[in-house]
Amino acid sequence: MKQIFSLLAALAVCLLASCSDPADSVHKSSASDPAKATTTSGGSPDSSAAAAPAQADKPYVIRSESTVGFTGSKVTGSHNGGFKNVAGTLTVQGGKISGAPEIKIGMKSIFSDNDRLTAHLKSPDFFDVAKFPVSTFTVTGIEGTGPTNTVTGNLDLHGVSKSISFPAAVQIADDAVTVKAAFAINRRQWNINYSGKANDLIRDNVILRLDLKATPGATRPEDQIAN
Repeated sequence: MKQIFSLLAALAVCLLASCSDPADSVHKSSASDPAKATTTSGGSPDSSAAAAPAQADKPYVIRSESTVGFTGSKVTGSHNGGFKNVAGTLTVQGGKISGAPEIKIGMKSIFSDNDRLTAHLKSPDFFDVAKFPVSTFTVTGIEGTGPTNTVTGNLDLHGVSKSISFPAAVQIADDAVTVKAAFAINRRQWNINYSGKANDLIRDNVILRLDLKATPGATRPEDQIAN
């Protein structure tokens, strides 16, 4: 009876507050079996890149200021957070990203707007960071040459690998490659199935926000995944 009352109370709060799913405002990526990595292409050169195209086989390092953010929600509200430790390398050939770049996320670097929630997200109920300390996104394709590209890759998260696609702004220049994107994934497709209490009503879709910057030069200690 108590659970039913909590559920009705949560629904009433939602209706009064006109609760909406934040994920409805972004692209929702459907997950499928992981794809085989192929040579990627695409990206939109900026004005400096147009004047001075990137050299062939030019390596770039994803820098420590890069971030992966998220928004998770329930019917009574939402929480924002992200991961502070993002690393990887990529190669540019003829002004396009080539190969199959890997973006690694140190899961222990997770943070949120609530310390208690952060600790819970690290636990086996959610990301289980002790068992799965690193998640990886391997790019398998980039399509388009305009301001918005379609990025496809395999997301290895929580011990599950799935292929996803999402729109992204990819800018390529001699001095930097940047990738910015906002899209949603369904956490249950990666076996993150914590149902919570009845009044939590956690939504399946989670928004991911990529803000990546890669530049030429050596990899610094802060550009690596921390232990």
